[in-house]
Amino acid sequence: MAKRALITGIFGFTGRRLARTLHSEGIEVHGLGRENDGTASDDLPATIHVADLRDIGQIRAAFDAARPDYVIHLAGIAHVAHGDLEEMYLANIVGTRNLLEGAAGSASSVEHVIVASSANVYGNHDLPILDEDTPLRPANDYGVSKVSAELVAATYTSRVPLTVVRPFNYTGVGQARSFLIPKIVAHFRERAQTIELGNIDVARDFSDVRDVCQIYRRLLGRAEAVGTTVNICSGRPITLREVLDHCSDLTGQQVEIRVNPAFVRANEVRSLAGSTDRLLSIIGPFDRIPFRETLRWMLEAA
Repeated sequence: MAKRALITGIFGFTGRRLARTLHSEGIEVHGLGRENDGTASDDLPATIHVADLRDIGQIRAAFDAARPDYVIHLAGIAHVAHGDLEEMYLANIVGTRNLLEGAAGSASSVEHVIVASSANVYGNHDLPILDEDTPLRPANDYGVSKVSAELVAATYTSRVPLTVVRPFNYTGVGQARSFLIPKIVAHFRERAQTIELGNIDVARDFSDVRDVCQIYRRLLGRAEAVGTTVNICSGRPITLREVLDHCSDLTGQQVEIRVNPAFVRANEVRSLAGSTDRLLSIIGPFDRIPFRETLRWMLEAA
């Protein structure tokens, strides 16, 4: 019998692609979303269960209906600059607690839960590479909400076989233009003359969303992953200046960069790169898509 996976936040950027990844490998996919208007899911190979993560009764009903073997918890506010702090804290902390309570009380036997945290929990460090034992120093409310969600998850480790993952930055076709890399790509695709950015010398550990979804798949059901916290990253920081250079080279176009002080964050994390040692010790060797090819994919997408 095929394994069943329940993805929270299935209508999001990562959730949609993960649904297709798991389905392509023979896993029966179920999704949890706050609404289903009949069109949001028409291209997804998944059974959708409508539930609000703030409502524990709805969550329990969704678990009873889906009877998942695996749960991948992606739902939450995923933007550092999100303006509604109350919504962010409710979604990322209370939502995580209710999801894990639903998993713990599920009549079916949940084999593995993956809870998506964020590399933003690390904050600013004068270290070239951040591993999972690096002290947590969140520099913004988003990071604080994710640290809190991890603490909530820690209280469920005796009841739920779970893994906390800390994805570093990743992108790809379908990510909203409010995120930095899609914004840059859109300007090159539209042959814009100028683009306003913040500090283009900050460095981030960028991955391709297709790689991230494959990593989720390879973590699922791994006994050695249970009870651990794992970075999802490439291990190599790339500056925004390099991203701009790649886009210029791939398109043959020059765009004037204008630094807008409003886009320079007071608590800007200068450099984020993660250690892949623990991840690779669990999933084994992994051939990544070069980030230049990710940019090419995005630039050439319809």
